[in-house]
Amino acid sequence: MRAKYIDCGPNQIPLWRTALADFDIEVDVNTEPFSVEDLPAMLDGYDICIDDHTKIPQEVLSRCTDLRHFVYFGTGAASILDLALAGQMGIEVHTIRNYGDTTVAELAAGLMLGAARQIAAQHHIIRGGGWTKLQGIELRGRRIGLIGLGGIGREMARICAGIGLDVVAWNRSPIADAHAASVSLDELLATSDVISLHLALNDDTRGFLDADRIAAMKRGVLLVNTARGALLDEAALVGALESGQIGHAALDVFETEPLPEHHPLRTAPNVTLTAHCGFWTEASTINQVRLVMGIVEAIQSPLRRSA
Repeated sequence: MRAKYIDCGPNQIPLWRTALADFDIEVDVNTEPFSVEDLPAMLDGYDICIDDHTKIPQEVLSRCTDLRHFVYFGTGAASILDLALAGQMGIEVHTIRNYGDTTVAELAAGLMLGAARQIAAQHHIIRGGGWTKLQGIELRGRRIGLIGLGGIGREMARICAGIGLDVVAWNRSPIADAHAASVSLDELLATSDVISLHLALNDDTRGFLDADRIAAMKRGVLLVNTARGALLDEAALVGALESGQIGHAALDVFETEPLPEHHPLRTAPNVTLTAHCGFWTEASTINQVRLVMGIVEAIQSPLRRSA
């Protein structure tokens, strides 16, 4: 089966080429910019598409008729393509998990700490020639509620317990974790001083934190999202930031990326923003490459996979 990696970034090329020597696979790699409308022609004759970050609209995917496998450099493939349409076309979607649990959790914790002490705001003031002390929040002894207790959520629980937070969690299916007490979603929303999102994006979780759930939160809560932007109703989030229902939002992910130039989150005073970089460390990238290549090798060598 022929495989094409459609959007290999310059930073990934050396890692990809180095790791390729350890796998018995053949992959054509595209490193040039392209329009998403060019994808059907780019993938003509290819059974396997490897995708790092390119969103594929329904009308484009529907014309990629040779595809039988789609391998995504991440967990939330629903944010990249229409899973139902892929299924109807006979395309098997493969994702990777747990490649960057610690990496993402460390950014989530960093965003939480930075927001609590208004580090980004003070940095901006001093860079601009000012000198203003902004009052922060001491987190030790406060409650953090984790929504989702997968690999990243469990790592976040471990980190937060280590710095003295009272850690509680809600998960759609019960998961025992030594660092987090399981509570109902209603209790988590009503009692948490900090809430951190760690859910996968799918049809059941899209818009999970809507206006009603935001209204049910403890007033002035610090909200962290390093999962997926579409888990949040952004219009409700902006309104809650303006009213003070949410005291501060620390966000790495957004409904539309890059964040549009005139989006109100860009100018809201009580936000800390990063550019969807939670997964972005060398260690995490090496894990990603190896997991993706393992999937492609298994597809291209089915006898070896079943052995």
